Amino acid sequence: MSVVCIVPARGGSKGIPRKNLRLVGGVPLVARSVDAACAAARVDDVIVSTDDAEIAAVAVAHGARAIMRPDALSTDTASSEAALLHVLEVLAGEGRQPDLVVFLQCTSPFTTAEEIDRCVAALDDPRAAAALSVAADHGFLWTTGADGFAVGVNHVWTEPRKRRQDLPPQFRETGSIYVMRTAAFLERRTRFCGPVIAVPIDVPCAEIDSPLDLAVAEAVARIAGASARTLDERVAGIRALVMDFDGVHTDDRVTVGIDGDEYVTCSRSDGMGVEMLRKRGLHLLILSKEVSSVVAARGRKLKVEVRHGIEDKLPEMSRWLAEKGVPFAQACYIGNDINDAACLKAAGLAVVPSDAHPDVVALADIVTARRGGRGALRELAERLLAVREGTIDG
Repeated sequence: MSVVCIVPARGGSKGIPRKNLRLVGGVPLVARSVDAACAAARVDDVIVSTDDAEIAAVAVAHGARAIMRPDALSTDTASSEAALLHVLEVLAGEGRQPDLVVFLQCTSPFTTAEEIDRCVAALDDPRAAAALSVAADHGFLWTTGADGFAVGVNHVWTEPRKRRQDLPPQFRETGSIYVMRTAAFLERRTRFCGPVIAVPIDVPCAEIDSPLDLAVAEAVARIAGASARTLDERVAGIRALVMDFDGVHTDDRVTVGIDGDEYVTCSRSDGMGVEMLRKRGLHLLILSKEVSSVVAARGRKLKVEVRHGIEDKLPEMSRWLAEKGVPFAQACYIGNDINDAACLKAAGLAVVPSDAHPDVVALADIVTARRGGRGALRELAERLLAVREGTIDG
């Protein structure tokens, strides 16, 4: 069966502004869903439905296709089903109709490829039209009766209390994974489009709707580890290096002449390190907050693309990675100060020089022994090449 995974991710959100781009474990929420879907063995295509260019860029950088949806389908009251139907209409216009649609929600940050595959496999049963992920729930549920007093829902509250394990099996939706037969979904236009199979999953069940939910998810991600890969495995997968300029290519000092011209000092050793990476096929970018002819000149000297005058670096990094077709997981970022924090959190490998600001040192996977502008880049280059020797294909 052909399987398309659709991830609705609009730009607007009242509870948490720009929610779908917020980071959990250093990865944007939309990217976490895309990464899981791309890794699922039974998913053929991953599509993000969005009205937001930045979300689209992140989606593409992580391996998905982005389909822009109309504004009318991007309001607070527009349903997820409407976004799914719009994507299917676009695919129909291309002459495609998948057998199954997987619907993932970005608000569930711990969705895994294995669980997606299990939900898809549930529809190997020809009697079923839909499947959803659920979590076992042994809680005692209550409601309020007409008289205003509490009444048991799944237990007889007037009788002696049963042990939780003696209650009838019950489950609650995780809100993370839904799978539908496309034909049935198009006919009924709802995710529960016929007989439904509940697929119990055993991952942290978190739905992010409030700042507290986001904080809890971040804590869980840090405890569990954002990735099971070893540091060397992450280093080995790096295909792109994004570099801050001041404090990385330079020692973070500037000399100002009487005419206002600025002068900085760069390391020839660092330049050689950058050249080694460029010749081995890595995608390279200098990304700087400052608008400076010095930055541009250094980029030309090193034959490295420069984007400067960038106040908010993460969106620009997302756009550049999308252009190169490199996911965040395969990107390394090196920076030295607090305005580099978002990029360091998002990158698959976060590196800072030894003299970086303490707040970003805490975010780093690697802290170089050498200082910024004094060999930190050469040290990083040598480490990348030592681990990845013979694996860099560009």
